[in-house]
Amino acid sequence: MLWVGETANKYGSAVTGLALPLIAVSTLHASTLQVALLGAAGWLPWLLIGLPAGVWVDRLRCRPIMLVSTAASLLLYATVPLAALAGALTLWHLLAVALLAGAAGVFFQTAYTAYLPQLLDPADQSEGNAKLHGSASAAGIAGLGSGGLIAQLAGPVNGLLANTATFLLSLWCTVRIGHREPVRSERPRRALRQEIGEGLRLLASDVWFRTFALFGAASNLVLTGYQSLLVVFLIREVGVSEGTVGLLIAVASTGGILGAAVARRIAARLGTSRAMLLLELVLPALTVLIPLTGRGAGLAWYLVGGFGASCGVVAGNVIKATFQQRYCPPELLGRLSASSAVLNFGSIPLGALLAGVLGTQLGVRPAMWLMTVGVPLAALILWCSPMRRVRDLPAERRAPVGDSAVLPPVAMRTAPGGAAGAAGKDRKDGVTGTAGKTGVVGKTGVVGKGRVVGRGRGAGEVAAAGGGVCALDAG
Repeated sequence: MLWVGETANKYGSAVTGLALPLIAVSTLHASTLQVALLGAAGWLPWLLIGLPAGVWVDRLRCRPIMLVSTAASLLLYATVPLAALAGALTLWHLLAVALLAGAAGVFFQTAYTAYLPQLLDPADQSEGNAKLHGSASAAGIAGLGSGGLIAQLAGPVNGLLANTATFLLSLWCTVRIGHREPVRSERPRRALRQEIGEGLRLLASDVWFRTFALFGAASNLVLTGYQSLLVVFLIREVGVSEGTVGLLIAVASTGGILGAAVARRIAARLGTSRAMLLLELVLPALTVLIPLTGRGAGLAWYLVGGFGASCGVVAGNVIKATFQQRYCPPELLGRLSASSAVLNFGSIPLGALLAGVLGTQLGVRPAMWLMTVGVPLAALILWCSPMRRVRDLPAERRAPVGDSAVLPPVAMRTAPGGAAGAAGKDRKDGVTGTAGKTGVVGKTGVVGKGRVVGRGRGAGEVAAAGGGVCALDAG
């Protein structure tokens, strides 16, 4: 049920992630900066409510939070076609929808990250995560392709109608999940600030959590920067049609499916740490080819660059997310996810705003050059960390943080993700990833939430207007 619901969610999020900037560009004739602001609005809630959301998820049951978040997103996106039908749709309306749906996504993504390990035994988590991420990437591709076609045939506003059906399916599937969580009454509740501090101390004191969080923040800054300009770049600079935009992004996003499929095999052969360096440092560097995109055969530059970014980000999310799920104490997973997401996803609106300013002042193509060159530079954070000196990411936490009752010296024991059979998770969704990417996406890709594909680029995965499915998920 979770698999089917998440796949439907990712399809609708991909349609939304393409439809919102298309509505802004084609229907409301928004400027480059306004389109960038729309992309930033979807991720701003991570900066505003990300930390307390992690505490609330650790205090409450995850499934009801996911249900309420999905229902809220459904209602919010449904207001856009209704407002357009009444002739009252404005850019401010789109910004409000992106902001409030982003807030719902904060709670969904954080709860999803803490809920998934409850449904799968540790030995099954890597396979389950990889399947979730692979199907999310496929759904994102279908959503991007059909979203562009819908926008060309029926108008961008009607593209959001697909989201209503997919959110209804996701809501129904989540209701049908048979697992019921126990009420979390055994842990005494303390001051909100104190519990937030525990998550932040865990993030700051552990070199692995700290490295992934800093890398995610830097990567999402530049990934979202070029992704927030992508629709404007392809339509106004390259001169392609709305339907072609969706098709191009969908084809480039197939890299996410390949990344999810091969991540565990690469990690088993090379080691999880070495695989992360290969996947996150080498493949996403192909994004520097994207500003070379032109008409005709010149479109291949975007396809190669987008494919490499999607493949590398999603595969890296698969490895990182399962490691983080197992390495983190379960009672702190919500707070760790939220603390990481504040850095990972909090940099996304900054990247969108920076790209919008650069695109306005220097032009869209020069801004794309600056943003894409930053992708391989951000990956140097991993190269400068202990990751390049070991074959595998560690199998257990050794140093307690804060209260020993909260963080035991050895929180969990497991085989290194991806090495002796335990690698990879599906979210970077955001954190498709947060990025997640999935979440990642949401690390989940290109234009859209989080998500990748997802997630980022999560998203659910990482889907915000103009944002990228390639976003790195918080875990």
